[in-house]
Amino acid sequence: MENVELDPRLVQATSVKASDEAVGGKRAGEPKALKITAASSNPKMFTLPWHKPLSQWPDDLLANLPRGISRHVVRFVRVGNDVYAMKEITQSVAQREYELLRQLEKIDVPSVKPIAVVTGRHDRDGKPLEAMLVTQHLKFSLPYRALFARNLREDTADRLIDALAVLLVRLHLIGFYWGDVSLSNVLFLRDADCFAAVLVDAETGALYPTLTEGQREYDIDLARTNIIGELMDLSSGKLLPDDVDEIEVGNRLVERYHSLWSALTDVESFSPDEMWKIEKRVNKLNQLGFDVDELEMNTSEDGNRVRVRPRVVDAGYASRKLLRLTGLDVQENQARRLLNDLDAYRTSTWRQGEDLEIVATDWMREVFEPTVRMIPKEYRSQIEPAQFFHEILDHRWFLAEKVGHDVPMAEAVNSYIENVLPQYKIDAKVMDAINADADAGVIDDESSYGDDGYDPDYDPDAAVWAS
Repeated sequence: MENVELDPRLVQATSVKASDEAVGGKRAGEPKALKITAASSNPKMFTLPWHKPLSQWPDDLLANLPRGISRHVVRFVRVGNDVYAMKEITQSVAQREYELLRQLEKIDVPSVKPIAVVTGRHDRDGKPLEAMLVTQHLKFSLPYRALFARNLREDTADRLIDALAVLLVRLHLIGFYWGDVSLSNVLFLRDADCFAAVLVDAETGALYPTLTEGQREYDIDLARTNIIGELMDLSSGKLLPDDVDEIEVGNRLVERYHSLWSALTDVESFSPDEMWKIEKRVNKLNQLGFDVDELEMNTSEDGNRVRVRPRVVDAGYASRKLLRLTGLDVQENQARRLLNDLDAYRTSTWRQGEDLEIVATDWMREVFEPTVRMIPKEYRSQIEPAQFFHEILDHRWFLAEKVGHDVPMAEAVNSYIENVLPQYKIDAKVMDAINADADAGVIDDESSYGDDGYDPDYDPDAAVWAS
């Protein structure tokens, strides 16, 4: 592999090491006493019943939220004002995944926030218990099975795949090999009419200075196989629309991935009088949600051609602009929609000549904030304010088209709350079924991992990856 340095943000940043000091080239054994290694302090962490297996924790500590399918016992636990995802797992795997998530957090990759690793757990009789990986529950997110349990559009599968393709490209660009790509290992957030995918499971991942083509293709092929299997499982449970072709959806991931990777990394050649195409390329990347830090330009020896390759910084062109103008930290497509409404407000108030920052402040006070304050209390943990605003705009347009004239914002909000918002609730019986399926996937760690907690068949430097 090419000798390329790691992202400087990883080199320069401090870290909270979860692993014990190595002894004789091996990790130290299980701590004799409870040990909590945390990136942030929450004193109520020390009051939890660490002496009990996670499956036996009392119901009054648990948050009834839909869980994704996992090989391990996972529960959502209320810790003070926070909700944490707890995963019971072997010590070495917990420590390794914690460090990987810490690294991904430092370089702004969409992944769950690591909170702590808890080791040295024993029951009242002194019998060792597995370690625990603790992550922050991602508000407004759902596993893919819960999404299909709701009243969603027929193209939901395609939109989930598109979101996963974007996430996979972002991970590969920064040198992260996933090793277990699937719908089960991500959480999905609504992002206007699309979804945004967030990595939630990094057990098999590895971070490299760069990935070979072989590594990337292996990851993609594994993702395709896993996704087809997951969709077939949904189909057998009557959750997938009849017209969805599972194999075609799996193939879509491969196609979308390669298309996006090409748009971000291909070198294009222009003649000196076609420099306008460079701006077109940059605009296309911006529309895809990626920002461009600089352009690498080389002129051919005869001076007749210019080769251009963009250096892509990260996704989030619109969301960063909205954050700068309003302080709202939202998903990329939500940001585009809100920026469009801000532009419409600026035009309708005849303020095109004013600084956008000033207009944005007034738009927040007069338009956005009054609208999102109308979210009923019982739905405030179900729908993100920016998503609510986006859907109100869609609903207002639908009503206006139906009656043939503009509809006041308040009328649109009330109609939406009464007729559309209830679909966000998951029926209690469906919730129980989703979580029962999640628990059905739990396996015994000792039978699946070696003594050090790793899959004995997993080789991150396998020759199959060579490019």
